[in-house]
Amino acid sequence: MKVLLRAIYPYIYLLLFLTIPFDNYVRVLPNILMAALLAIFPFIVTRNDLTKLRKAPTIAFLIFLIYLVINSLVFNRIDEDFVTIKKIGLAVGLAILYIPVQDRRKISLAIIFSSLAAIVFSIVKIVIIINVSEDIALGYSREVIEALLIDRLYLGMLSILSVLVSYQAITKRFHPNNQYHLINIIINVLFVFLMVSKIAIVVMGALFVIRLFYSKKKMFRVFAVIIAIASATVLFVSIRNIDNNHASVTTVNPADRSFLENTVTWELRTTVWKCGYQVARAQGVIFEGLGFNETRESLIDCYENTIENNWKKNKYVEMGYNSHNQFIDLYLNYGLFALILFVAFLLIAFVKCKKHYFAMAMLVTMVSYLLVENVFHRQIGAYYIGFILIVLLSRNFLGQINSVKED
Repeated sequence: MKVLLRAIYPYIYLLLFLTIPFDNYVRVLPNILMAALLAIFPFIVTRNDLTKLRKAPTIAFLIFLIYLVINSLVFNRIDEDFVTIKKIGLAVGLAILYIPVQDRRKISLAIIFSSLAAIVFSIVKIVIIINVSEDIALGYSREVIEALLIDRLYLGMLSILSVLVSYQAITKRFHPNNQYHLINIIINVLFVFLMVSKIAIVVMGALFVIRLFYSKKKMFRVFAVIIAIASATVLFVSIRNIDNNHASVTTVNPADRSFLENTVTWELRTTVWKCGYQVARAQGVIFEGLGFNETRESLIDCYENTIENNWKKNKYVEMGYNSHNQFIDLYLNYGLFALILFVAFLLIAFVKCKKHYFAMAMLVTMVSYLLVENVFHRQIGAYYIGFILIVLLSRNFLGQINSVKED
């Protein structure tokens, strides 16, 4: 019986990641598959499997998670904070549930096939919309955005994960699968530009520059430094110019705004980030955290008191926008120690994985999305962060990654 369970376990894992993008259509299926993994796990895991976890990053993340639970219990906020804590637990739980899996190719293929399925589904719906609509603007059209299988931000994240998985699977010597991985990379990159997932485009550009730093050729590393310095300079100047003209941003036609403004939905995010900063400043140093409900109410109060445009104010208040930054969210909800513990986990993961481009690319992808989205507020975000944690926490996964390819 144990042999049978161990044989079917990886396929349940594969099916789970295949169904994640279709959560809106088969919402119950991922939950059933997660329950199946939890039920089978105790019967097939061995002491040797537990050694596959990278100890320092795993312990750091578990300490962070335990602190969140204790914080909510001590300050009697477990009911309101449970949903977020559950999603954070889901992410690390996926990494732990992965350790009995012997062959990483199954989960890698699940990421690739799920991204391709999401792309095909979305393109078919877009083509249908184009056929019935006389005038449609790809990328910025509300109809096109709604046609996407999942939220554009998370679809871009899935595409990045798919590109990275295919890239690290390509061998230096000829292999029949190389061409399929190359095709997958091209399809995902083109789709990211088609749907204008600007955050994904920026992250892909950053990952390309980081890859140059891993080259054994000095010329490429120097080129990477030049690109990094130039990008940082442009970013600094652009932010400074935007801040100097912030009062006129709402009056400018969206089509005339700069790439940077649209890249991170600049107006929305700068507004909520500034309110997050004002809430934190008004509270002083936050040690115990405000909790989910008080954080939300404080941000809404800030929108009401700081936004001058009535239409914009009413929209922000009605939508109750969160901080759109996981670091700000952790600080406001759970306090300074929670933020320190989470950053400590990221630093430990960086030290442990810095020699592997694939793992480093995954870490950079995670941090990039944490900076512009509260990924732990969405179940789909927890799933994809969970995949990244598999790479960062599992020796089994990381140990099967080829060393960085020579240029």
